[in-house]
Amino acid sequence: MKRIKRRYLALQLDTECAFTQKEFMDAVWHAVTQLYGEFGSSLTSLALINYDVEQKLAIIRTNLNTVDNMRAALASIISISGKQTAVHVIAVSGTIKALCMKL
Repeated sequence: MKRIKRRYLALQLDTECAFTQKEFMDAVWHAVTQLYGEFGSSLTSLALINYDVEQKLAIIRTNLNTVDNMRAALASIISISGKQTAVHVIAVSGTIKALCMKL
């Protein structure tokens, strides 16, 4: 059986408002589902690893094959809970430790 390769994405939220973890993930899932549908979003194996409200940073995990799809979906987010925001991918890494060193 083949091991699933994963990638971790560090995200910066560009907004004046603070969002809860649930609001953020709902917006991410909505963006992925809008672009790729239910089947495409299930292939991403998307998971939230860390979310810092004060610094507006998030770390999410996805499959190696869907990194480009996730970047496109994250770029399509223009609002969360009706408030303008943008999500920027700061870094991508294969491990959380390496990702934290890049930050």
